[in-house]
Amino acid sequence: MTMLQTLTERLFDDGDRSDLDPFAVFEEWFALANESEPNDPHAMALASADASGLPDVRMVLLNARDSRGFCFFTNFESDKGRELLANPQASAVFHWKSLRRQVRLRGPVEVVSPTESDTYFASRHRGSQIASSASLQSRPLENRATLIARVEALTAEIGDAHVVRPAHWAGFRIKPTMMEFWKDGEYRLHDRVRFTRETLDAGWQNARLYP
Repeated sequence: MTMLQTLTERLFDDGDRSDLDPFAVFEEWFALANESEPNDPHAMALASADASGLPDVRMVLLNARDSRGFCFFTNFESDKGRELLANPQASAVFHWKSLRRQVRLRGPVEVVSPTESDTYFASRHRGSQIASSASLQSRPLENRATLIARVEALTAEIGDAHVVRPAHWAGFRIKPTMMEFWKDGEYRLHDRVRFTRETLDAGWQNARLYP
């Protein structure tokens, strides 16, 4: 190993990976995706489960990340909001087609602090703030005109005033106990390394897996 090796090179060679931080590897891959993906490199497929255990998956946007985990924001009265509040566990996958790479992660979920939710809500376009307040997400909608009317009515009601974050809109953080990195290889000889930890306070273990 040389000092010039990237984290990805270290990830997939057969040397010692015990000191590799999966969050740091993610940052290296995410930076590449930001350069190469034509749309939404921060898009991820998010899976939750309903009361019967039936999985539910949809695309969401990664809005914040740090060493604690991966954050997204949503209407807590939506299907995913209700499912995650009742069963605070989730998995997600990033697929960057331009790089022919993907990252999987799974673990417990926590609600982010009100301050974090307020900060992100304030960063959104005013139109998106109003739409988040007006939408009864995941509930039946008679027609599109009804939604537009709700948005227009709320826009008129607020006027030039500050848009306050609605109580039903906030963020979740996935705190991974597993992160897996996959890179495409010729003839299905892909590279695949999985990081796991027993608890959120434990150190990471890793292993190369058959593709």
